[in-house]
Amino acid sequence: MHIAVVGLSHRTAPVEIRERLSIPEQTMEESLHILRGDAQVLEASILSTCNRLEIYTLLRHPEQGITAVGSFLSQHSGLDFGELTPHLFTYHHEEAVGHLLRVASGLDSLVLGEGQILSQVKKMVRLGQEHGSIGPILNRLLTQAVSTGKRVRTETNLGTGAVSISSAAVELAQLKVGQSRGLDDLVSLEGEQVAVVGAGRMSRLLLQHLQAKGCRALVLLNRTVSRAEALAADFPELPVQCRPLEDLDHCLSTCSLVFTSTAAEEPIIDAARLEGLNRRSSLKLIDIGVPRNISSDVAGLGGVEAFDVDDLQEVVARNQEARREIAAEAEGLLQEESRQFLDWWDGLEAVPTLNRLRQQLELIREQELQKALSRMGPDLSARERKVVEALTKGIVNKILHSPVTHLRAPQPRQQRHQSMKVLHELFALDEPSGEG
Repeated sequence: MHIAVVGLSHRTAPVEIRERLSIPEQTMEESLHILRGDAQVLEASILSTCNRLEIYTLLRHPEQGITAVGSFLSQHSGLDFGELTPHLFTYHHEEAVGHLLRVASGLDSLVLGEGQILSQVKKMVRLGQEHGSIGPILNRLLTQAVSTGKRVRTETNLGTGAVSISSAAVELAQLKVGQSRGLDDLVSLEGEQVAVVGAGRMSRLLLQHLQAKGCRALVLLNRTVSRAEALAADFPELPVQCRPLEDLDHCLSTCSLVFTSTAAEEPIIDAARLEGLNRRSSLKLIDIGVPRNISSDVAGLGGVEAFDVDDLQEVVARNQEARREIAAEAEGLLQEESRQFLDWWDGLEAVPTLNRLRQQLELIREQELQKALSRMGPDLSARERKVVEALTKGIVNKILHSPVTHLRAPQPRQQRHQSMKVLHELFALDEPSGEG
């Protein structure tokens, strides 16, 4: 068996590639079913966010298993595998474990230390468990990744004041508004007419940060107005107008700053839509949805500036340096957690040997027990027979205790292999047992 991860992220692929591989929650069960349908894939789990798509697997054979995962990605995205290859990374065993722990801890995020990724890893575990795509190996690894992410945030200051994709988007808006005023700095958004499209988790964070950065009123649009109203109710100090998505054209005509964060599979704003509007002012569009909510063709329109998640690098770089020393401290914890999982994984190698040894001793016990009982004659009571049987089982367990403890203990792999070899030779574990 072999642990591997195949994926791509903001580090390896632009948003136009990432959105082709995005897997929404409503199709996650089908995707996991397709992966598990290949004989090479024993266990599988998928992490799909705006900045990454990663498939964690337990494979029978590494090369054939990776080929199966690659075929799935090609089929799902509609891209030839050759087109995908330059953007994909593949990590095996120890590297795969280390990568997952870094992801869960926020060390591989666009925004170093951001907290939302931990929730997304938790969701990956839940979906894998609900859809039965993960077994004991990935379940152990993924749950340890969640606990590691919590530990890093508890024992270091990495999560203190950590910004999110949403807060970076608001900072980008401040920077671009400042630049339009001839300033190269972050400015208040007090005078901007702001709209937010979508009422999910990312939009909640947008409202939180917009309020903190000077926004005094905004329009919140959503397909379901009642959901927008429920979100707005959590921000009583920020006047929010809740409108149906059908009012999007009006907002695009009157607002100067529009954020989009919806689960739409296709763009909801494109050049044709904007060209048909009588806009009152220049318009800045900031799209943090993947797949993108704003078509790339709006970039050529006069008076319109459009930005997506890849453009957040401009503001993220301003905040990263101060967090790098804290990240270095967190790396030490990750090495410890990685070693703990790998020791457990290595210990699994000994299970077949220990099972064979137990079977061998159990066979000897039963044979010798029957011999002893036959010599004691028919006068032995049922209680006495149970006592004798318990005695023989206790002896076997005592004999097994030392090799079991030794082989499961953390140790170099070569040392464990040598111990297993000695057991096989001493107890003839590879040979059928004769009658004693």
